[in-house]
Amino acid sequence: MSRTLALQLYRLATAIFEPFAPHLLTARVRRGKEDAARVTERLGFSSLARPAGPLIWLHGASVGESLSHLPLIDHLRQERPDLTLLVTSGTRTAADLLSARLPSGVIHHYAPIDAPRAVARFLDHWRPDLALFVESELWPNLILAARDRGVSLALLSARMTKVSADGWARWPKTAKALLSSFDLIQAQDSASAERLEGLGGTVQGLANLKSLALPLDYDPAALEALSHGVAGRAVVLAASTHEGEDEIMLRAYGSIPEPKPLLILAPRHPERGPAVEKLSSDQGLRVARRAAAEPLEPSTEVYVADTLGEMGLFYRLASLAIIGGSFLPGIGGHNPLEGARLGVTMMCGDQVFNFAEVCGDMERAQGLVLVASEIELMSALNDLLTHSAKAKALGAAAARFAAQDGGQMAAIWQALSPLLPRREAGA
Repeated sequence: MSRTLALQLYRLATAIFEPFAPHLLTARVRRGKEDAARVTERLGFSSLARPAGPLIWLHGASVGESLSHLPLIDHLRQERPDLTLLVTSGTRTAADLLSARLPSGVIHHYAPIDAPRAVARFLDHWRPDLALFVESELWPNLILAARDRGVSLALLSARMTKVSADGWARWPKTAKALLSSFDLIQAQDSASAERLEGLGGTVQGLANLKSLALPLDYDPAALEALSHGVAGRAVVLAASTHEGEDEIMLRAYGSIPEPKPLLILAPRHPERGPAVEKLSSDQGLRVARRAAAEPLEPSTEVYVADTLGEMGLFYRLASLAIIGGSFLPGIGGHNPLEGARLGVTMMCGDQVFNFAEVCGDMERAQGLVLVASEIELMSALNDLLTHSAKAKALGAAAARFAAQDGGQMAAIWQALSPLLPRREAGA
């Protein structure tokens, strides 16, 4: 495949800086951003042998993208048990969650940095037959090197924001060269499909893997223990909040008359837990923090849920959930289907460009309340806490919406099947 000048320069630049990568990765290990025991995987090295036979490689950058693979992995294992499945992710958080969620026999490996030698080591070792990228992972060296080796490529649940599309539009030949490397592109919404096609990609239908996920896991013993501390109160969960949003949630909580519910603040980045705890206690509220093993008691007003992999637990405690990442510009919201699958009454702000289509569809199905301001948040929050029948109807509508597959897995499988390696004789 011919390389544009921009792609040639990118490959040259990454090759020049690649010798410095070990030092940069060591610095990230010290900051807790990389796994010290497995950091060499980021350079393309592997201590695991490649199993014999055909191998499918699935890649997602971080938590949401990686976990969205799970329904497809289950389907692949059911339909093609002869295939070895390799899953890569780029963040330590995703790796920790995948270690608990991946089925036995599925291999996890950290994704290599997008530098020529690291990519070559990874591909030469694993020799995938088919690579499935999720959402918006367009790493030039990785994509083009895989294509050069004859690996079939699919971009599933592809997402292209306006900001990203505008950036790629400055390099139209480069964008087209990358997107045309894929044998299959399925967009997660119509807006992404239009932008991808505008950049030279060929989109073959819509399918959103995140809409197919199973309900989040939880620990029943932990749920029972926390329920004692809830003590029959209503519970408002502020899920996946970002810096600057916790203040909004606390002000909204302050607008609720007595008897007040329990407020669970679950920061998107758990390392913010101590700061969220201080923010709450500075307002005179009685606070407990989960990562510090502080007990949730009937007198606790704010519970800071700063742990990984427990959102299924907190959603099951919630009477009502407010989705973070949607009240400040530039974040784009988070997946509302996680709570909807559990029938939770759902609310979010209007800054949801990453989930605009699903949020709009949920709102039209009366399974989600979208608010455009802090005042609207306070009004809607008090209304739903006061009118329990209205809140329950909203949660039931959310559950019905989340249960609709819409034939998406069938559409994904139909498009993907021609790219799968043929079954070996006797398999």
